[in-house]
Amino acid sequence: MQSIVVMDDIDHRILRALSRDGRMSNLQLAETVGLSPSACLRRVAALERAGVIRGYRVVLDRGALGVGFTAYVTVGLNSHTKASQEAFERAMDRAPEVVECHNITGAVEYLLRVEAADLSAYKSFHTDVLGTLPQVNAITSYVVMGSPKDDRA
Repeated sequence: MQSIVVMDDIDHRILRALSRDGRMSNLQLAETVGLSPSACLRRVAALERAGVIRGYRVVLDRGALGVGFTAYVTVGLNSHTKASQEAFERAMDRAPEVVECHNITGAVEYLLRVEAADLSAYKSFHTDVLGTLPQVNAITSYVVMGSPKDDRA
């Protein structure tokens, strides 16, 4: 079990600033949070070592990459065995359209975030990938019509 890292207000300010702009220079970050550059660098390094900061990512403009369709998809399995779950998870790992796969509680086992070029491309994924998996019992698609807030990296 991972231990909880004790952080103060400055650590939280560092994380908020880096969440907004992970490419911010240490000098800019130090100025933003009110530390000297050397103290700021030490704090960021400590947060990285503690595993609080696990990496830095690029925020992509999906539309510029040809992604014009996003759906959240719930998937119910017909068997609740470990082997069935592992087989499904391997298939989702291989599917480039699936950008998130979460094992959840409730009436179904999985929640997927699926991104495709358009409805036709999503239909192909739905039919040719999800529809061919022997573990899949139920599929429900929730099409994203807009995202007034999306803070994911």
